[in-house]
Amino acid sequence: MEELKIARIDVFQVDLPYRGGVYRLSGGREYKSFDATIVRITTQNEIASHALGVRAGIAEIAPKLIGLDPRRVDRVYDAMDAALVGHSHAKAAIDVACWDIFGKATGLPMPIIDSCPVTGPAETRQQVEAFCAEGYTGHSLKVGDDPTIDAERITAALADKKPGEFFIVDANGGMNLESALRMLRQLPPDLDFTLALRGEKPFLSNAELTYRYSSMSWPLAMNQSFKSSPDDAADGIGLKISKNGGLTKGRRQRDICVAAGLTVSVQEKARSEIALSAIVDLGQTIPERNQRTILDTRGVVSLTTADVDFEVVDGRISAPNTPGLGVRPRLDVLGDPVASYH
Repeated sequence: MEELKIARIDVFQVDLPYRGGVYRLSGGREYKSFDATIVRITTQNEIASHALGVRAGIAEIAPKLIGLDPRRVDRVYDAMDAALVGHSHAKAAIDVACWDIFGKATGLPMPIIDSCPVTGPAETRQQVEAFCAEGYTGHSLKVGDDPTIDAERITAALADKKPGEFFIVDANGGMNLESALRMLRQLPPDLDFTLALRGEKPFLSNAELTYRYSSMSWPLAMNQSFKSSPDDAADGIGLKISKNGGLTKGRRQRDICVAAGLTVSVQEKARSEIALSAIVDLGQTIPERNQRTILDTRGVVSLTTADVDFEVVDGRISAPNTPGLGVRPRLDVLGDPVASYH
């Protein structure tokens, strides 16, 4: 194997505007844009760029990585863990940039899912219709306000559900378990969706959670509360790459889920073409029987940070059979680095 070493790490900051004006979540949270961190790793003879995570911690980690082989992702991760405890978001940015150098896509088509912010029932139904017109077959519905209104929102969103469409209902940590149960009890019994819990889960043990939902007919998925053990009371998970610290640790969680028979939806907090390249790269390694959907992050923001070669046909996305993760960052959009290490 030809010698390859990290020579330089550049960090970029860019604000990604939400294309719909204001992105609303439970609890009155509103976002007009998303603060993104882009990491570029330069080796002796090639450059790879990728986004994920935040800038916190990179200044402490980056100097310890100069001279390492970026293709030895586990060794790079060992060095990051030795340099700094925690700070998974910062490590994710560097880790995925290493995978961009190392990885080569296989081209497995995967179903994509959109993200519908909190709105009224009628507006939610219109959002789903618009996403369907763009080719999406999976939908993530944001809830977490009044249980009755949330139930009406879910019912409206699924009113025109077609065969093959998949719905996730996600409160983004803004709903307590009492509200979740009240919402579920107001729904028609034949609605087909998966309930995603995140910050709500720690209020109950696995045994209590299993008991509370034993009378419910809807599958239960864990989002960011799922970390490493397959014994959570869940039928599937939403695997967030940056929450796990990148692709290297994300694939470990993937293996645990596959062994436990759980379905996996690969997602990310970052909203960009660059984030999508990491999602596609990990998603294509999940066996089809365990693969639920992947989040297409491009539909959320209006600023294009990179050109990608991903093709969407009939609601399914395919990775290109080209070296790396199939992404070409637009350096004119990223501007000058806010920090550099070499």
